[in-house]
Amino acid sequence: MNNLVTESKNIPESNRQLTLSISPITLTVEGRETPLELRITLPVSGDNIPIILLSHGHGPSSYLPSKDGYAPLVNYYAEQGFAVIQPTHASSRVGGLDNTHPDAPLFLNERVIEMKTILDNLAQIERDIVSLSGRLDKERIAIVGHSAGAMTAAMLMGMTLPHIRSVFDQRIKAGVLLAAVGKGGDDLIESARERFPEINPDYSSMTTKNLVVYGDQDLSPHFTTRGADWHTDSYHMSPASDFLLTLIGGKHGLGGIAGYDAKETDDEDPDRLAITQKMTSAYLKSALYEDDNAWEQACEALKAFASKHAYVESKN
Repeated sequence: MNNLVTESKNIPESNRQLTLSISPITLTVEGRETPLELRITLPVSGDNIPIILLSHGHGPSSYLPSKDGYAPLVNYYAEQGFAVIQPTHASSRVGGLDNTHPDAPLFLNERVIEMKTILDNLAQIERDIVSLSGRLDKERIAIVGHSAGAMTAAMLMGMTLPHIRSVFDQRIKAGVLLAAVGKGGDDLIESARERFPEINPDYSSMTTKNLVVYGDQDLSPHFTTRGADWHTDSYHMSPASDFLLTLIGGKHGLGGIAGYDAKETDDEDPDRLAITQKMTSAYLKSALYEDDNAWEQACEALKAFASKHAYVESKN
């Protein structure tokens, strides 16, 4: 038991499983010389394991925004029975593409291509790695993205951007957006509009069911003069965003999802991190399995034991 958490320990979870992490797995990406490296973390035993694609953010550290970061989420999801696949995106400081690349600095097109490359090669990955052979449930695939990774996830779930064709991928059945960007246009400060013209998301076309998570102290003055509610736009604008999880006191790090004791973790809080872990895992279980009630149970426990830390809103 983690002695650093208090109320959040009352949110139910599955028995934690022994896990295995496999890295580096290398894939060839069509049209570029730089290979794609990824890590897969999953239970040691069992078959028909649902998949989570994890899209990292673009934080200040060198290695956390890569296949070697986000251990607090990756390890927890694997212990709860998921196979977590995390690429080192083109935007990464390690193994990424040079900033002279035409898709810089956000590399949104390349990020999407990388995720689709992974999906296209799942069967080959299973054939190449004996410990994965026949174990992945390729019919139950979810995506989780943080910050820039949330844009990546949203695009694959149907969100569209100006001058970029839709890249919706029906193989992805559910998702979680962590600290997603809000509306563009007049909501952006002038310098952000000039530097990041891509940040004009249309979430109304995002049709894959998803949970939106944000911290109510996550201010983004380098993008907008709006408050932290800017990060809730995807929930309000997407017809498929059915729940919003608000972390009270949470900032962009959402309690510490990118790494333990790291500078990305601007609001390190064990309870907040545990809530993010448990609630997002429960949501994905219930979203991928129709008869699973993990999300309902987690919401009831959150309301009863940890309401001073977080709360859930629903459109239902």
